[in-house]
Amino acid sequence: MGSITSSDGGRTFSRRWVLGAGAAALAVPALAACGDDGGSGAGGGTLTAFVYGDDAVKVQQAAVDRFNKSAAAKRTGGRVRLEKVPGSDYLPKLRTAMGSPSAPDVFFNWGGGSIKAYEEAGRLTDLTDVIESDSGLKDGFLPSVLAAGDLKGRHYGIPMRGMQPVILFYNKSVFTEQRLQPPTTWDQLLDVNAKLKKAGITPFALGGADVWPELMWLEYLVDRLGGPEVFRRIQDGDAEGWGDPTVLRAAEMVGELIDDGAFGSKFTSVSYVNGGAPAVFARGRAAMHLMGSWEYSTQLGKFPDFAKRDLGWAAFPRIEDGKGSPRNVVGNPTNYWSVNARTRNKDAAIAFLKECASREYAKALVANGDVPTTSNAALLLGSAPNPEYALFQYKLVEDAPAFALSWDQALGDELGTRMLTETGKLFAGRSTPAEFVAACKGLK
Repeated sequence: MGSITSSDGGRTFSRRWVLGAGAAALAVPALAACGDDGGSGAGGGTLTAFVYGDDAVKVQQAAVDRFNKSAAAKRTGGRVRLEKVPGSDYLPKLRTAMGSPSAPDVFFNWGGGSIKAYEEAGRLTDLTDVIESDSGLKDGFLPSVLAAGDLKGRHYGIPMRGMQPVILFYNKSVFTEQRLQPPTTWDQLLDVNAKLKKAGITPFALGGADVWPELMWLEYLVDRLGGPEVFRRIQDGDAEGWGDPTVLRAAEMVGELIDDGAFGSKFTSVSYVNGGAPAVFARGRAAMHLMGSWEYSTQLGKFPDFAKRDLGWAAFPRIEDGKGSPRNVVGNPTNYWSVNARTRNKDAAIAFLKECASREYAKALVANGDVPTTSNAALLLGSAPNPEYALFQYKLVEDAPAFALSWDQALGDELGTRMLTETGKLFAGRSTPAEFVAACKGLK
């Protein structure tokens, strides 16, 4: 669920394009077959940094300007040139460039599966030792976010944008009218469901037509039941991990919710992308909505009165007999900078990445409406557009022992797309929980 900042909730729309483009963008043979090892960058002391060219890029441009005037730039003999690539062109251009002599020295990505092919092709700098030996990098970011962009326990990226955890949103007016409280346990959630249905209110909005909103339910249920280790095994390439008993139980719990009417009877024809699910939620026809943190900006753009007056938020409930910590979160930890293994000036590239752990950089993210992943960000959130909501997000992630990257992103495009297909079948009733598990075990 890697996504891009926009004031109208465009994070999600960009995320879906990214997933759709990824199959061609991350082909290992293309990376290995092109280019030479003669280095990358624009030549001389100038390093090229590719970045997704949306409205948030002004934060990165300001960082480049500061770095180019800094003592670190003089010491390393390097300057940075930011190349802003339009969203629809980003992944194709990155793939082509990474297989050529003109590859960027530093580039924006989504971590996890989005960079796996580059790592396998030997195109990434392993940043683990750099981070471990530098307190500003090691301690400058929330540990769960820094780890979420890893591959097999090694660091290949530095966080460089805001966090986007999946949150349980609720309609405060509906809850007040029905004398309810946001559920903190699974049993409470089932009890709230029953009371809402009795009142003629659909418990949860769900954009099932897009499928990826359904995935959020499985991600949290598997994590709450079995902990982050269950999916981490799958992410590391062991498809047999889908056979873990907690995956089957999570799928069964989803089936129980569907059969019980928790999402209504027409959720598979409701879309998030076209505004259907947010409208169902904002208009009180559904009481809750499990969605990424961009739901706030979506509602603020489409239903500002609801967002300002009645939009509430809470953590996903704990499962009473689950092994996973109730403080774990899932979603999009952030975006990352990675360094090309062929860069001509690694010292300058690393020095530039350190700028993204600075207080000035974090302040710029806050001013842009983002919640930084830096360890000192809580001190800066008083100036956020909605300080209460920003601090809730930050504390949610700060307190999380683990922050699981969205499964489709973590698996990469080919496997992620196939997994989403199986998820859609499960929610639509076209496969049983056992069939879902069996199909996912075949994703290799």
